[in-house]
Amino acid sequence: MTTVTADHVASSTGPCALSASARVSPYVVAEEGYCLAVRALADKEVYNQIEGADGVFRTIKKGEILLGALGERQALKGYSGRIPRQITPGDTLHVLNMGGILGLCPADHPDLGPALPVEVLGAVVHGEPARHARIQEHALEAREHLSESAPLVFVSGTAMNTGKTFAAAALVEGLTARGFRVAAAKLTGAALQRDVRAMTAAGAVCSASFIEAGRVATTGREVIATAKGIIAHLNGCSPDVLVLELGDGIIGPYGVDGILRDMELQRLTAAHVLAGADLAGVWAADQIFRNQYRSELAVVVGPTTDTEVGRRHIQTALGVPAVNARSEPDHLAALVADAVRDMAAWQRTPHAQAAGGLRRAVPGLGTALAD
Repeated sequence: MTTVTADHVASSTGPCALSASARVSPYVVAEEGYCLAVRALADKEVYNQIEGADGVFRTIKKGEILLGALGERQALKGYSGRIPRQITPGDTLHVLNMGGILGLCPADHPDLGPALPVEVLGAVVHGEPARHARIQEHALEAREHLSESAPLVFVSGTAMNTGKTFAAAALVEGLTARGFRVAAAKLTGAALQRDVRAMTAAGAVCSASFIEAGRVATTGREVIATAKGIIAHLNGCSPDVLVLELGDGIIGPYGVDGILRDMELQRLTAAHVLAGADLAGVWAADQIFRNQYRSELAVVVGPTTDTEVGRRHIQTALGVPAVNARSEPDHLAALVADAVRDMAAWQRTPHAQAAGGLRRAVPGLGTALAD
């Protein structure tokens, strides 16, 4: 066993609370969540930063030592990779995202070039007696069932990079300004704390992400139980509403579809906010919500609402409010606040739990009992 001084402690290792001075073992367990020490083998001009456990982004330089967590990533926009069956010191892996996910990337990205290669130095160990550092040690407990919760507000999108986090933070701030105690979480995605930190900065009284639940990146496996565990945990801070961002798009490998299909979660949902990249995507999402999820969109945000043309088309063709979260954050918060109040009022009625019926967001009218 040796000791190394890391230049970067990635946010993917956050639950382990590692320090820059790390003990390293030559025995590596090639499984998700295990923390490794690696050395950068090259410099990159793009996608060359790492989010530290302290939330600060720093550039990785050739020869620097990084502590990251093993994980699989499946991304439509970005690097994808897997965990090899066996890993030994001296092997080459890659940095798969800015959260410091470590894995084997099989192909270059057309816009980002090759993923940053790193040399494996060994497995990070900590504690007395020494044991492998693994984020699952500290994970929130998954839940197969969730019978009650403060009203849920889901923020999903037609794709990555559609303004979901901005809208979620705007909702946290706007609902807080209206007197709500707001809890926030990111339920799907790849290890990165930036989005959750944005919601916390906007006023969330408590927050969490899939990382705290022991997932380096979500891939659809156990994503529903993980989401329910996070929601149950956040209800411990007595919120009036939970704002929940779903990374990636509603169709994709991160498991968003499974969460939106779950009937227990549907019953607890006050509003669905969709960030749309284009009109075709918004139309398709509206059809999926109506026909597959038995829900309706409460409001559309994102790039499709940047112009009056987009907003007007969504509102006239689909009958769904379209609000730009950047220019009209108060309007967005007002629409969602109405839906949350309606859901909270329904939850207080004697028949609410006995009925067990689904509730869905109805544009302009908050929520209503489904057929």
